[in-house]
Amino acid sequence: MSIRVVRLGSPRAPGEGTRIGTVRRPPRGVPKAEFAAQDWYDVWFPNLSPSAETVKLAQAAQTPAQWAAFRKKYRAEMKDTEAVHALDLLAALSQHTNFSVGCYCEDEAHCHRSVLRELLQEHGAAMHEK
Repeated sequence: MSIRVVRLGSPRAPGEGTRIGTVRRPPRGVPKAEFAAQDWYDVWFPNLSPSAETVKLAQAAQTPAQWAAFRKKYRAEMKDTEAVHALDLLAALSQHTNFSVGCYCEDEAHCHRSVLRELLQEHGAAMHEK
C-alpha cells in the first residue's frame, strides 16, 4: 500500500487507487461530473495546496533562490494545524490502501507536489517509488 504522486490529467496507473487533487482550483472547462473520467481527480482536497500568494511565488520562480523561497513559504503553510492533521491522515491511510495525490504542473521538480512528497514522507507515509 502506498501513495503515488502524479500529474493530474495523466493516465492512471494500474492499482493507483483514489486520485486526490491537491490543487487550489478545479480544472478549467471540465464539467465536475467528468473530473474522474478524464483522469483529473476523484476527490478535490485543496487543504494541501499552496495559498494563491504562494502559488504565484512558484510560478514566478526562475532561480534556485526564488524556488527555495517558495519551498520555505509552502512548508510554513503546511505547519498549520489543519494541514498537519491532513498529512498525518494521508500518511496513516497509506499504510492500508493505495491512492494518489497530484497537481497539474508538468514538471514535478518545479511543482508543490515535490515538496508535498517530502512532507508526506516526513509524516511516515508509505510512498510509491517513481
